[in-house]
Amino acid sequence: MALLLIIAIVLSILSSEASFVLGDIGTAASYGPPYIPTKCNGNREDQFPPGNLFVAVSEGLWDNGAACGRRYRLRCLSGNRRPCKGGTVDVKVVDFCPKSPCPSTILMSTDSFAAISRSSGDKINVEFIQI
Repeated sequence: MALLLIIAIVLSILSSEASFVLGDIGTAASYGPPYIPTKCNGNREDQFPPGNLFVAVSEGLWDNGAACGRRYRLRCLSGNRRPCKGGTVDVKVVDFCPKSPCPSTILMSTDSFAAISRSSGDKINVEFIQI
C-alpha cells in the first residue's frame, strides 16, 4: 500500500512539472515593418488580423502558398536568457519568409513575438499547432 502511495506522489509531481508537447517544434524569430506587400494578399491592409498577430513561414510550412490564411497557436519553449513569458498566441499566416535563407521556421510580427517572448531579437524555440 505504501508503494502505491509513493508511486502516486511521484507521478503527481512529474505530471505537474513536465511540459507536454502537442504540436510541431521549430524556431521563431521576429521581423518588423514594412510588412507589405505580402506573398498572400499583396498590398491589402485587411489581410492583417487584429493586434497584428501574424507570421511569415519558411519553405517547410509554405506549401506552395496553401499556407496563406492558416492559423497557428504558438508557445515559446526556450531560448537564450529565459525569454518565454508563458501562454500562447494565435497567429495568421500572411506571407512567405522574405529572407533567403529563412532564419527560422516562422517569422513573427513584432507584436506576435512580444506576446510570448521577452527577447527582442533572439531566435526562440517554439511549439506550434495548426488551429
